Amino acid sequence: MRPKLTSLSAALLLAALFAGCNSGGGSTTGGTTTSTTGTTGTTTTTQAPASSGKPITLAFVTNNTSDYWTIAHKGTDDAKADLQKKNKNVDVQFITPADGTAATQKSQVDDLLAKGVQGIAISPVDPKDQTQMLDDAEKTTHVFTQDSDAPLSTRECYVGTDNVAAGRQEGDQIKKALPNGGKIMLFVGKIDAQNAHDRYQGIQESLKGSKVQIIDVRTDDTDRAKAVSNVADTLVKYPDIAGLVGLWSYNGPAIATAVKNAGKVGKVKIICFDQEAGTLAGIKDGTITATVVQDPYQIGYQSIEMLASVAGGDKSVIPSNKMKIIATSVVDKSNVDQYTQQLNKMLGK
Repeated sequence: MRPKLTSLSAALLLAALFAGCNSGGGSTTGGTTTSTTGTTGTTTTTQAPASSGKPITLAFVTNNTSDYWTIAHKGTDDAKADLQKKNKNVDVQFITPADGTAATQKSQVDDLLAKGVQGIAISPVDPKDQTQMLDDAEKTTHVFTQDSDAPLSTRECYVGTDNVAAGRQEGDQIKKALPNGGKIMLFVGKIDAQNAHDRYQGIQESLKGSKVQIIDVRTDDTDRAKAVSNVADTLVKYPDIAGLVGLWSYNGPAIATAVKNAGKVGKVKIICFDQEAGTLAGIKDGTITATVVQDPYQIGYQSIEMLASVAGGDKSVIPSNKMKIIATSVVDKSNVDQYTQQLNKMLGK
C-alpha cells in the first residue's frame, strides 16, 4: 500500500528519513572509495573496512546519468555504512551507463556476473527486451529491479515508485494547471521503459473525461539536446499548445529551457517529474508549475539494505507481492524552498 501524503507532510517525512539514515553514516565512513570511467559508463566502488562475516558484493545499476541518480547514490552509500555498523562485510558498486542503452547495461551486467557479485539492483532500460538477460542473471545471483520494473522477469523484488499512481498524481496536477483544458505534449527518454509506460497510463487515467487532450509523446533516447529540440519543435508546430509534460527527470529542465528560449514563460504550463536542480529552479522562478518527486534516496538505501539481507540468506525482507513501494509527493511554489533546503542538506551542499 502507498500512503497518501500531502506535499508538506511528505517533505517533512523526507527530512526525517534523511536524518535517520544519515546519522553517523554516509560515504565518509572509513574504507576506500574508487571511481573509474570507461566507454560503458561510470563505476564507483565503495570498499568496506574489515568486518566479520562472509564478504558480500552488491551492485546498483542506473538507466542513465541523470542528476536524479546522485541522490540514489547517497542512499546506497548510507545503506552500506549502516550495514558496516552492524558488522556486515558489504561492498557496493554504483554503476551508470554512459549512453543509457540496453546494450551497455547488458555489458555491465555481464561484467558484474563475471566478477561474482552476490546481488544486482538494476533499473532496466527496456524491460521486454531485457527480460531474458535478467532471468539469466537471476540464475547465478540475486536480482532486484529498482526505479523501473521488469514484471515479466524472474527478478526477486522491485524497489521504487508505484508509477501508475504517480502518473495519476501528475495527471491531477495537469488538470489543476489547466482547469479549462487544452492540448498537451508529453516528453520522455524511452516510452518502452516500464516506468515511462506506467506513468503515461496513470496520466491517461487521470485525464479521462477532462478537457485536456494529449497530442502525442515525444522520445529523446536520453539525448539532452534532443530533449530540448523536441520541445522547441512542439512549440513551433503547435502554437496553441497549453501544457508540456515531462516523464523523466531531465525532461523538466529541458522543457523549461526550450520555453524560455521561445519567450513563452507563463504562456504554457509545465508539469514534470523528479527533483533536478533545473526543475526546482524553474518552480521557484515560475517557469514550471509543479513536479511529482520520487524518493531516489530511499530507492537506493532500501535496495541495498534488502539485497544485502537476501544475499545473506534472509528472504523474509521481500514483501509477499515482491514490490517495495516508495511514496511520491508534489513540489510546487508553496513548498519548493523547504524541499530544496532539505534536499541540499541531505546531499551536504
